Amino acid sequence: MTVGRKFWRNRKERKEWARRLQSEDPGLEVVHPQSAGIDVGNSAHYVAVRPNRDPEPVRRFECFTADLHRMADWLQSCGVKTVAMQSTGVYWIPLYEILEERGFEVHLVNARHTKNLPGRKSDVQESQWLLKLHTYGLLNNSFQPVSEIRVLRTYWRQRAEHVRGAATCIQRMQKALTQMNVQLANVISDISGLTGQAIVRAIVAGERDTQKLAALSHPRIQASQEEIAKSLEGNWRPELVFVLQQEVDMYDTYQKRIVECDQQLQKQLASLTSLTPPGTGQTQKAKSKPPAAKNAPRFDLSSELQRVTGVDLTRIDGIDVMVAQTLVSEVGLDMSRWKTESHFASWLGLCPDNRITGDKVVGRGTRRVVNRVATALRQAANTLIRSRSYLGAQYRRFRTKLGAPKAITAMAHRLARLVYRMLKYGQAYVDKGTEYYEERFRQQQIHSLRKRAAKLGLQLAEIHA
Repeated sequence: MTVGRKFWRNRKERKEWARRLQSEDPGLEVVHPQSAGIDVGNSAHYVAVRPNRDPEPVRRFECFTADLHRMADWLQSCGVKTVAMQSTGVYWIPLYEILEERGFEVHLVNARHTKNLPGRKSDVQESQWLLKLHTYGLLNNSFQPVSEIRVLRTYWRQRAEHVRGAATCIQRMQKALTQMNVQLANVISDISGLTGQAIVRAIVAGERDTQKLAALSHPRIQASQEEIAKSLEGNWRPELVFVLQQEVDMYDTYQKRIVECDQQLQKQLASLTSLTPPGTGQTQKAKSKPPAAKNAPRFDLSSELQRVTGVDLTRIDGIDVMVAQTLVSEVGLDMSRWKTESHFASWLGLCPDNRITGDKVVGRGTRRVVNRVATALRQAANTLIRSRSYLGAQYRRFRTKLGAPKAITAMAHRLARLVYRMLKYGQAYVDKGTEYYEERFRQQQIHSLRKRAAKLGLQLAEIHA
């Protein structure tokens, strides 16, 4: 009986057959004959090529730009086509860009996949070990988007740093006010809003009259002016007012830097090729969208993303313009890097990863992956708790059955699959609504009950009230 037509009775027999096949041909096949391994360092890089390529197969190069170009020249003279190096800190970035410009196929590998070198390691041994693993195709290449997307990613990550810095300044403002017993945060939900900033800046300018400060409140504030005035009675310690002044200035600086990032972000998005054919618009009925997030860019980011991607990712419930921009900045537009949506979800660390040893499951859960896209999708999934949509109903069902943490991961997995389909195939997402999901779930339950009743020799009768 041939291997392709063999049928196994159980998993143990199948594994035994796999062990027999592996024992018949234990050798390794050379996958990358024209390869090199680079041990990346802070001050110097160690490069190893195969011994038949150069009399001195391992060389040391400094990290200066001229030395990096000299390294590329030496690799070209050795006939090297592909290079493997570890993603060590940020030291690999200049080397990666130079080698990529010179036409090398650069494999950026995870250091955890190469750490099992026995004995006392040195930089020379590390480069040789990378060369050996890469020669036999034992290293996986890490994902790197194209250069245009990497530029977009840099601007977006820098903007996120400024947003976090501005949020820290708001927290320190509130801390200084609390230390002065100014309980403004107890009557105003957000001191970074119009009312909160107007009052804080008036305090910094020297105003101490609580009635005048309360009069600066916006008419839509729920708290009355009397409550606001009562909360503004404090001790006005001069050193804390000085701290408040500095935090306000720092907050303004962060806001200015955010605007500058938005300008660069808009220019970079405008330079990207549009995937929407000219003259074609969205044929679907426009979806009512919630107001933009407070920290969202002030230009029309949603239209730019729709023009670049060819689809409207914000039509997926839970994904707003900020999450969509994170997806495009971190992943890019080309989904061919992942064969299927399952591969994409696995790369994000949103798939089950059972650890099995001795035919026993010793651990369950997802892989520990630090990925900004996975984090954004989890945050998007968490917002579905009150969504009156198909995904919202599905998330609430998962939350009841699995609990909040597992339900968030499961819905993030679902969102990742939807994003993959939209970006790869240009499919538009259409929400079928909560009622459709509830009726579909009801029919599934009825079908399951009928099967169970049939196994017991019974017949399920449906009684309409």
